[in-house]
Amino acid sequence: MLVERLLPGARERLVTIGSDAPLMEAAKLLRAGTDLIVVCNPAGRLTGVITKTDVVGQISHCQGSSCVTPAAIVMTRDVVICHPGDWLNDIWSTMKERGLKNIPVTDAEARPVGVLNARDALQVLLKEVENEESLLRDYVMNVGYQ
Repeated sequence: MLVERLLPGARERLVTIGSDAPLMEAAKLLRAGTDLIVVCNPAGRLTGVITKTDVVGQISHCQGSSCVTPAAIVMTRDVVICHPGDWLNDIWSTMKERGLKNIPVTDAEARPVGVLNARDALQVLLKEVENEESLLRDYVMNVGYQ
């Protein structure tokens, strides 16, 4: 199964900001309920991501309300991404290996099109396994075969 099957939900989860946006904007978005913010350059291409850990780490160095650090300073630049044409099993393996909850989905030009969540990927993969198990059980028991 390809990642593109999960794109509708991934699109809903996509939250982006510009690399020159203040970190406080990212903090507000994270507080509103998103887990991962995709940082884009002026051309709309992914340049990094910001998580709550990134924000807390930077704000702990700020004094008072003077923290005007741009998102580009704090973001994680070495980002694991996937594409709609990637196999979900492969992406799930990468997520497990790296301990990632979310992975940005990008198009061929590195423009974000969604954020794949580990829970969604796992649910789809489990459903696929359950379906295969059911088909195999029916085959072994000659159910539906005459």
